[in-house]
Amino acid sequence: MTMTEPQHDRTRDRATPSLLDQIGGTAGFVYSTIPVIVFVTANAFLSLPLTIGIAVATGLALFGYRLLQRERFSSAVGSLLGVALAAGIVAWTGSARDFFVIGIWASLAGFVVTAGSLLARRPITGVIWNAVHGGTHPWRSTPAVLRAHDLATGAAALVLGARFGIQQWLYVAEATGGLGIARVAMGTPLTVLAALVVVWAFRRSTKALVR
Repeated sequence: MTMTEPQHDRTRDRATPSLLDQIGGTAGFVYSTIPVIVFVTANAFLSLPLTIGIAVATGLALFGYRLLQRERFSSAVGSLLGVALAAGIVAWTGSARDFFVIGIWASLAGFVVTAGSLLARRPITGVIWNAVHGGTHPWRSTPAVLRAHDLATGAAALVLGARFGIQQWLYVAEATGGLGIARVAMGTPLTVLAALVVVWAFRRSTKALVR
């Protein structure tokens, strides 16, 4: 009996998609930056309507390619909808910088949630971990686990706050090219770093509280 339990746990771990897998893997982050690069580049040389069309066409092409690669439909279509919505806002306002407005305000919303949860002494990563594991674990009364989630939620808040602050400044300055550079530079690299801290906190919590 003792010999089979670790094997069962390893099998279960392999069968459960990781956090990175569920959001499209490393390639998913790369795919999300391609329409941004295409939009900024096209906007520097072409009219705004043509730039919008090229960005949407790029999103559609990536959507089809990802489906052919048998990626999760939710990941592929999420990226396409993001591009289509951003392009729709640009078409409505007539301003190229509005291609980034959704991401800017999403970063602000994320910062408010993460920072607010820290101030309330209920770090959001801990709340999520506990909910995933049945909602019955005393994670807030376990100092090591609470500290881990303070760090994880703090890392997320720092990333989201930095994104909003820098990109909002560039938005006000109407620096569309700078917004594209900031979106790429502050996207995948910082997301991966914050995700690593969150994964560490999740594993530390599981090791300490789940029998």
